[in-house]
Order: sequence, then structure tokens, then C-alpha cells
Amino acid sequence: MNTTPSKTTTPDETAAADAAATKDTDTKDALGTSSKADDSATASDDLATRPEGDDGIADEDLEPDPFERARHGVGAGAAAVVSAALGVVALTGAWSGRVAAERETLIGQIKTSGGGSAAQQISEIYGDAWHTTALVNGVFALLALLVGVVVLVRPAFGAPADRPQPAWVRAVALAGVALGVLGVLISAGMYFDLFASLPSAGTPAGG
Repeated sequence: MNTTPSKTTTPDETAAADAAATKDTDTKDALGTSSKADDSATASDDLATRPEGDDGIADEDLEPDPFERARHGVGAGAAAVVSAALGVVALTGAWSGRVAAERETLIGQIKTSGGGSAAQQISEIYGDAWHTTALVNGVFALLALLVGVVVLVRPAFGAPADRPQPAWVRAVALAGVALGVLGVLISAGMYFDLFASLPSAGTPAGG
């Protein structure tokens, strides 16, 4: 029967193998350390060349600010509401118009207290107060018209906005313009006695 003698490892060969394994490990560690150092240097260079305040997130990647969206069109909306309110005041009358009319009535009474014809009393006491009320209402109507027009044409001037004007702002501004135009027409008709003329004094009986 044939027998094959087993291979015997000498101490010198074992020491050489251990030295080779240790050298391979040191080489791998050195390569890994060098790679990490290169990566760190590259990242440092990127940070150094990045503009100040740039955190690497694009503006389009950020979600829109809800507060910024809510503030959009606030000024135009407020002006549109003011226009509509002025138009309503022009049609219904304001306390300033009543005060001015009462003042004209008092002045007319003072002027005619010493005597005067019936036509003069009608003109001084009633006509002037009527015309003053129409004038005050016309001023409110004109303001409503101007404010509404400014709100509507504002987007066409200045820097272009990133978002269009809200629809409700245009609707309210259009309402203010319509009320303003109507108020101007009514006030003009009242001032020039187009809708109703001043009362006239009748001829005295037996005259």
C-alpha cells in the first residue's frame, strides 16, 4: 500500500506568510484612507466654491410659502372693496352730504329772513341744498370710479407679477366702477335738475 507523506510547513514559511498578509492589510488600509481623504478634500472644495447662502436646495424645489400666497393681492383687494363701498355711499347718500345740505338750508333761511320773493326762497332754501347733496354724492361716485379703474389697470403697469390678479379682486373692482358710473350719472342729473325741476311759485290769486 502506497502512502503520500503530508506536507510539513516550516517556521520560516509560516513567518513569511504572516508578513505577506500583514503587508496586504496595510496596503488596503492605506488605499482606503487615501480614498477617504480625497473625498473629504473634494467635498471641502465644493463647499468653498459654493456661493454664500447656497445650501444646495434649488428655489423651485421648495414648497410655496402659504403666508406669501395669502399676502398676494391684499392691497388690490382692499382697494377694490373701498371702490365698491364708495359707490354704495354715492347712491345712498352720506352724512357729509346731509350736513352740507342742512348748512345750505340754514344759509338760505338767513338770506331770506328779511324778505324776498317766493322764487328766491325756493332757490336759496331748497335748491341750494338739493344741489349740494348732488355734488357731494357725485364726488363719492367719482372717487369710486377712479379707485376701481386703478385696481383694474394696475397689473398692466410696473413689474410683472408672478401670479395673475385674483378673480374676486377684479369682480369687486368692476362692481365699484359700475356703481361709480351710475352714481356720477345720477348726481349730474340731480345737480342740473334733469330728473326733477325746482318747484315754481304760483301766481298769487287775483294778481
